[in-house]
Amino acid sequence: MTNMSLLLLLVVVAVSLAAAPTTAFYLPGVAPIDYQPGDPVALKVVNVDSVRTQMPLEYYHLPFCKNSEVVETTENLGEVLAGDNIESSDYELRMKHMDSCKVLCRRQYTREELKLFADRIEEEYFVNWIVDNMPAASRYYSEDEDGTISTTYLKGFPLGFVGSREIPGSAPGVKYINNHARIVLFYHKHTPSASSWGADPQPGQDTRKPGYRIVGFEVEAYSVRHEIIGEWAGKDTRFETCNSPITNGLPPQPVSGPETATEAQREIVWTYDVKWESSPIKWASRWDVYLKMTNAKIHWFSILNSFIIVVFLTAMVALIMVKTLRRDFSIYNALAQDAESSVAQEAEETGWKLVSREVFRPPRHGGLLSVFVGSGVQLWVMTALTIVFAMLGFLSPSSRGSLLVAILTLFVLTGSFSGYVATTLYRSFQMTRWKRNALFTALMFPGACFTVFFGLDLALWAESSSAAVPFSTLVGLQLLWFGIATPLVYFGALLASRKPAWEPPYRTNAIPRIVPDQPWYLNGPFTVFAGGVLPFGAVFVELFFIMTSVWMHRFYYAFGFLFLVLVILMATCAEISIVLTYFQLCAEDYHWWWRSFLTSGASAVFLFLYSVMYFFTRLEITEFVPTMLYFGYMGIVTFAFFLLTGSIGFIATSMFVRKIYTSIKVD
Repeated sequence: MTNMSLLLLLVVVAVSLAAAPTTAFYLPGVAPIDYQPGDPVALKVVNVDSVRTQMPLEYYHLPFCKNSEVVETTENLGEVLAGDNIESSDYELRMKHMDSCKVLCRRQYTREELKLFADRIEEEYFVNWIVDNMPAASRYYSEDEDGTISTTYLKGFPLGFVGSREIPGSAPGVKYINNHARIVLFYHKHTPSASSWGADPQPGQDTRKPGYRIVGFEVEAYSVRHEIIGEWAGKDTRFETCNSPITNGLPPQPVSGPETATEAQREIVWTYDVKWESSPIKWASRWDVYLKMTNAKIHWFSILNSFIIVVFLTAMVALIMVKTLRRDFSIYNALAQDAESSVAQEAEETGWKLVSREVFRPPRHGGLLSVFVGSGVQLWVMTALTIVFAMLGFLSPSSRGSLLVAILTLFVLTGSFSGYVATTLYRSFQMTRWKRNALFTALMFPGACFTVFFGLDLALWAESSSAAVPFSTLVGLQLLWFGIATPLVYFGALLASRKPAWEPPYRTNAIPRIVPDQPWYLNGPFTVFAGGVLPFGAVFVELFFIMTSVWMHRFYYAFGFLFLVLVILMATCAEISIVLTYFQLCAEDYHWWWRSFLTSGASAVFLFLYSVMYFFTRLEITEFVPTMLYFGYMGIVTFAFFLLTGSIGFIATSMFVRKIYTSIKVD
């Protein structure tokens, strides 16, 4: 099973490296829609969110225009967990039909309603729409060091802005709402044929009739205080402010300050433009602009830096295995042939062979260690499979919520791995209550996650956030946990219980050997600290991009790089644990079980410290609930990283220790 998994991973790496790194290669999640000129195109609203609060709100939680009945779109589990709430809107779009300054609605607001807008603008909320499953994006330009202009796309568009002296026509501190949207839609002309991707044409169908596919969706948001020409005439109303294309130079629409004192000043007219542009981008590549890899050189530098660390550790392991251990084997095996020789007597006095009768003594709290290792293996299998599926395109952003669904599903289905590994290790410690240990394995990590998640969900409910998971969904998650995941853990434990327990090659002494005083550099805290630095150093650059994607609400699709980082992380955790455990055994300290787990698992401590630094240097979160959300979720991630890296180091070290002690002869 392990060899087949490694073979699959190597094949996927080869495929990913052969592909261009900036191309969004994925299997289609939905079929393309061919529109004809004049066909209606639905614009749906999702939510409003902010990187400052990390609490998305339902779109109609704010008093936007709502002229007709709102229709909700059926959502999958991933969309519910992500806080997406897709609903209909009153925006009218038709394929290739241009509109200019079209009226959405005119609404009279109360002071309380305007305050809702003003508070969300101050918190830098963005509005999220979708058209044909494409998210609305704002285009930004930046100048690189070499003077070239690069284009960046951010999801959504700003709800409004706070006035300042740098913004013409605005008053400092006053909040202004973006009440005019220029909707820019890009289309690609497609001529269907029998060889086209999709269903074959029906008999008699005209395959020469072209269709138009939407391949881009941008929104330019403006704040403008409309001036009506004459009387209000509904959607036929004419505006002085619309005689020319709306720009940022027009007087903006305030939602706070003295200009909203009277009832007439609290009236807002919502308008929008619709612009269609032809694009050479094909439908299968329409996500490329969103997923375009920025800072690719930094990714490669991170990979190179991590690779150097792995080469260094590999050289050390090779030195131990080839030179040092070979010399040790020749010396120790000479004991059985010439017990009176000076070489044998010298070898008896020092070295890792002296603890051969102690090295397999079961550790304290061995049951907890087995649970940690089993849960870590489950997380590793889940992570590897998720990255592989993402690289193959099954988890493309075009399939909304698919990534969260895949993570949850794979974690549930890989429960048998944790049960099998935990029970195998538990029984090797000469313990017999494996059923209780299997139950603890099924409850430990999911229980910790659910407890934190439920506490955070209560806080989101109190804040009326759309990210608050409904009670029915929580019940469904518990059914997955107890109805599927827990039985699978027991199934893996049952398979392990039917196999003979592993027996150590030597009988353990009845009285434990006294561990001699250790030099300062081999003390537990120092070696654990030193061992955690290198695995974290191998991943921290890629970690920055992942955290930026999650907490800054940006797209992340560099799964090829992420897979390479995972492979390097595995090698680093395994090798640093092996090296430090060998030095520990040479110093006649046989308490290696927990030390090997904590050595690589300590990288999670650096991850959490890095998340603290990221919070204070990159984010602008000031309120209590968003702060609790950040550290709650990062606490879950840290715990999972601790289990994953610790289990890798422990398993590699365990194989190393068993190998070297079965290669020598002991009287």
